Amino acid sequence: MAIALVLVLVVVGSVLFHFLSPWWWTPIASNWDYIDNTIIITFWITGVVFAAVVLFMAYCVFRFRHREGNQAAYEPENKRLEWWLTIVTAIGVTAMLVPGLFVWNQFVSVPSDATVVEVVGQQWQWSFRLPGKDGKLGTSDTRNVSPENPLGVNASDANGQDDVVVEAADLHLPVGKPVKMLLRSIDVLHDFYVPEFRAKMDMIPGSVTYFWFTPTKTGTFQVLCAELCGQGHPLMNGVVMVDTAEDYLAWLGEQQTFAQLSAPQQVGSAE
Repeated sequence: MAIALVLVLVVVGSVLFHFLSPWWWTPIASNWDYIDNTIIITFWITGVVFAAVVLFMAYCVFRFRHREGNQAAYEPENKRLEWWLTIVTAIGVTAMLVPGLFVWNQFVSVPSDATVVEVVGQQWQWSFRLPGKDGKLGTSDTRNVSPENPLGVNASDANGQDDVVVEAADLHLPVGKPVKMLLRSIDVLHDFYVPEFRAKMDMIPGSVTYFWFTPTKTGTFQVLCAELCGQGHPLMNGVVMVDTAEDYLAWLGEQQTFAQLSAPQQVGSAE
């Protein structure tokens, strides 16, 4: 009886904690409410299954408790029950997977008018590169990374000379404009994640991954690394600021290009 009661309390406590919990998602600031909806569907399906299984266990513990003179009826198989379990399980798994497939299709289908921003992760900071006036990002190579060229931009690529380089500083984005985030790591696995945007993706050394989103609210949002990347992982934070169009253009005009950063520095001689 005590064990059955504990199992019932586990279900009741779990349900109450879910609905009354002060810990929930941050307010969304992008177009990816589809992700929230998919997670909610998963919560409902797994929550109902969890409650049903645990309550059934409590019923069995109580109903078939040991009583003097009672004997268990041995039944090695029950095809009817097996078919029901198979069908119900298949429906539940399908209901969880299908919405995710639709969301994934949208996740990787980048709008044609999306601007491009490259995110470069390294232990333990975020840097960014934006196309210059030509609208094209230059190529890059990890073998080019140096203190003078921290993002490894190919100096011989003309398209990269006017690229805007934002090293270990805040990224600014215009509100209401879709943006494709190109994700690149120059050392170990990282994961670029802004909780308010929902979208995120692993950054794999030697390859370029991507996702896209449209910022829907102006404000300042924290960047987190969602992949354990070494001793300084908890300190790998950054900032994305979503601006109005005017503020964004003003910020962009203050940034330096790759050509400016790589130009030889003139040093005056002392008399």
